[in-house]
Amino acid sequence: MRRTIARLRGNSLVELVVLVAVALFLALTVQAYAIKPYRIPSGSMEPTLAIGQRVIVDRLTHRLGDNPSVGDIIVFNPPAGADAEQCGAPGQGEDTPYPCSRPVSRKSSETFIKRVVAVGGDTISIRGGHVIRNGREAKEPFIARCDAGGDCNFPRSITVPKGYVFVMGDNRGESDDSRFWGPIPIKWVIGHAVVTYWPPGRIGTL
Repeated sequence: MRRTIARLRGNSLVELVVLVAVALFLALTVQAYAIKPYRIPSGSMEPTLAIGQRVIVDRLTHRLGDNPSVGDIIVFNPPAGADAEQCGAPGQGEDTPYPCSRPVSRKSSETFIKRVVAVGGDTISIRGGHVIRNGREAKEPFIARCDAGGDCNFPRSITVPKGYVFVMGDNRGESDDSRFWGPIPIKWVIGHAVVTYWPPGRIGTL
């Protein structure tokens, strides 16, 4: 009888170990291929996303071929040197500046989070922090006010290349984004943010 009980306990322990291992494997697989939590590192997406806020990033739909659309908030690898605002096009010092039209060819290992404001084939310029896409001012009630200055005005239009997206932070006066280092290839996109889950007072969809 004692041997039977010991054997049952041993089997239960093995079963528990296997169950934990399977659960851990599934959790890691889901995080690697489907969803991943992400912490907002800066104020570039305020007021939509605050520093320290947490979001869930959907990685699966992008892997299955769903390309970003205008309005999506995405996590991506920026061009190498993005933190130094390296632009692949001239013109930033001109009297009538225009947004950077192409990035450097190498991607960074960093991850940024921004909003898609234009996709391949769109023409884009920026006036007073507002996007002018294909000749029309976009409706952007979510952005922070952008005071007068060079970062808020790029009145000359550029065309976003096919296979790329142009991204900007909602805090237009305090965001390093495609205006300065160009649109990003869709293949550099990691996924799009779908839900904010922390802090509890800001739980909701994006």
